[in-house]
Amino acid sequence: MENIIANLKQFWAFTGFANCNLNYLIMIVIGLVFIYLAIKKDWEPMLLIPIGFGILIGNIPLFQGLNVGVYEEGSVLNILYQGVQKGFYPPLIFLGIGAMTDFSALISNPKMLLIGAAAQFGIFGAYAISLALGFDAAQAGAIGIIGGADGPTAIFLSSRLAPDMMGAIAVSAYSYMALVPVIQPPIMRLLTTNKERLIRMKPPRAVSPVEKKIFPIVGFLLTAFIVPSGIPLLGMLFFGNLLKESGVTKRLANTASGPLCDIVTILIGVTVGASTQADQFLRIESVKIFGIGALSFVIATFAGVLFVKFFNLFLKEGNKINPLIGNAGVSAVPDAARVSNNVGLSYDKSNYLLMHAMGPNVAGVIGSAVAAGILLGFLG
Repeated sequence: MENIIANLKQFWAFTGFANCNLNYLIMIVIGLVFIYLAIKKDWEPMLLIPIGFGILIGNIPLFQGLNVGVYEEGSVLNILYQGVQKGFYPPLIFLGIGAMTDFSALISNPKMLLIGAAAQFGIFGAYAISLALGFDAAQAGAIGIIGGADGPTAIFLSSRLAPDMMGAIAVSAYSYMALVPVIQPPIMRLLTTNKERLIRMKPPRAVSPVEKKIFPIVGFLLTAFIVPSGIPLLGMLFFGNLLKESGVTKRLANTASGPLCDIVTILIGVTVGASTQADQFLRIESVKIFGIGALSFVIATFAGVLFVKFFNLFLKEGNKINPLIGNAGVSAVPDAARVSNNVGLSYDKSNYLLMHAMGPNVAGVIGSAVAAGILLGFLG
């Protein structure tokens, strides 16, 4: 009988119930909230469901030595997490983004590149705030990239500058990407007048197939020569786009934009979520990172919209840009562009801004990768 009782006690000691505490329960609730928002609100379900379930996986209280946790060397989860730690998942995501992105809106109206650049002020604003709150330069750079609204870029940069903060930075970046439809519209309405919201833009010109083929080659050479440290992201982004636009590698483009991108999205979401173990995640630094992340999105939206208003001072009547597309300069493709379109339609049911907003939106993808390269070059 004593042996049975001893065995039962030993079994109990190995269970999650015996090793549980309030912090684990808090993280499990956060994971459930992510899943709820993805299913009920349809907020970035491709991201929030893998991350949310990953949070559940990472916060089952473990008896040390089981060799199954994400931070235990040699465990299955740890091996999968190497793609995040070593930074080879993000370039694969960028390959898929490039293969599914149509840069026509940007090619037809290169001025939109300036709006994408202006929105990157969110990155450098967050960098300055992080320094003011006591983070060192490398940590501030990793936190600042949240303002680019680009989860893979945030993972890529934080894996090199602040690996110990990667979980908080990645979850913050993906969370605020999902909240773009909530964060941006009030700021857009605050900064624009009714007259500005009703501006109708000229239809974008037709872009020739030759231009589409040349763009990824020229775009890569220009950006890579300016920021060589951004080559892993920029190279895969433009390579993926060339696969799409070349017309002779359809199978490769379909693989990059479909199965490969989906597989990597699943792996990156689950492992990033699993990395948020309560003992690693629930720290005051994580709270600061989430607060700075929110401010970075606000700054980026302010900068994008205000830049368009300023730019309009130099444009003739009839050529002015609707400031409601200024928010799309962040890299959340295509959600930020959809927000521009939806807010515009709420004031004029026939004023479709989506195609115009896609210009600064895809420019934001390039801009966030360039900004990451700059920060990595200076701080890496």
